[in-house]
Formats: sequence, C-alpha cells, structure tokens
Amino acid sequence: MSDKQIATLAGGCFWCLEAVFEQVRGVESVVSGYIGGQAANPSYEAVCGGQTGHAEAVQIVFDRGTVSFKKLLGVFFTIHDPTTLNRQGNDVGTQYRSAIFYHSEAQRTDAQAMIAALNGKLHGTSLLVTEVIAAPTFYPAEEGHQHYFVRHPEQAYCQFVIAPKVEKLRAK
Repeated sequence: MSDKQIATLAGGCFWCLEAVFEQVRGVESVVSGYIGGQAANPSYEAVCGGQTGHAEAVQIVFDRGTVSFKKLLGVFFTIHDPTTLNRQGNDVGTQYRSAIFYHSEAQRTDAQAMIAALNGKLHGTSLLVTEVIAAPTFYPAEEGHQHYFVRHPEQAYCQFVIAPKVEKLRAK
C-alpha cells in the first residue's frame, strides 16, 4: 500500500536538485518549479532576474513506506550548501536560497530538528540559513526545464555541476 507525500525543497539550481532526487528509491516524481514569490505563474526569466521573489525549487512526490521525509532531508543537506545565504556556487540571488517548504506539521518539526542537529557541523562551524516555511503555491517550470540533466547530459553545466552531485548521492 502506497503512502504518497509531497516534499518541496529549494537549494540552488532546480536542475541539480531534480537530477539527484530522481535517483532516490521511493521518489515517484520530481517537478522543477518556482515557489515563495509574489507573482502568479512566473517565468524562468523573471525568477532568474530576481523580479518575483520566487525560489527555484523541486516538488517531490515520494512513497513514505520506501523513503522517509527525514531521508530526503539528509540528501538535501548533502547536495547543497545550506550555510550560504542566497547563493549556491556561482548562482547568486534569493532565487537560489535554501528553503524547506513544509506540507504538514510533522515535516516542519522534522526540518527544524534536522537543522538544529546540523547547525555548526556542516561546512566548518557555520550556521544553516535554510528557511522552514509553510508551502505556498508551487508553479511548475516550463517544460524545457523538466528532466534537464537526463535530456542534456552532454552540456558543460550538467557534466561539471550536476553530475558530481549525482555521483555524491550514488557514493552514499
């Protein structure tokens, strides 16, 4: 019997998050999109330009009987730097912030507990800047941004930025 739930996470470029979470057993689907801004139905250009306040994020449908929300958070904190405010590598701006958009009180509690446990233990002694926010409306990104790594593995960004994150997950 399936126990499907939704997790919505922002941690830099959604192509990176999507590529990794698509590899996790128990994850049924991953959609790249935008969340947490002011405009309805934002475009990639508007979000990347910092005009909407949205974060690039992924919405994950997962089977809680196979993978827990806590395990997904463990992957999330492994594949991005939650100690840099509004930045992941060369990607800078609020659209690249670290955030967990919770869908239940249990998710909120799990997220806050994991952040408390990891504070000062990742990337030296830095504190996590990951926001924990009730999930507002999620807007799927344009079709060209879905399954980007699978469709464009030869692109330099995919080879040098995304592929190492996927390999890091596989190694764990």
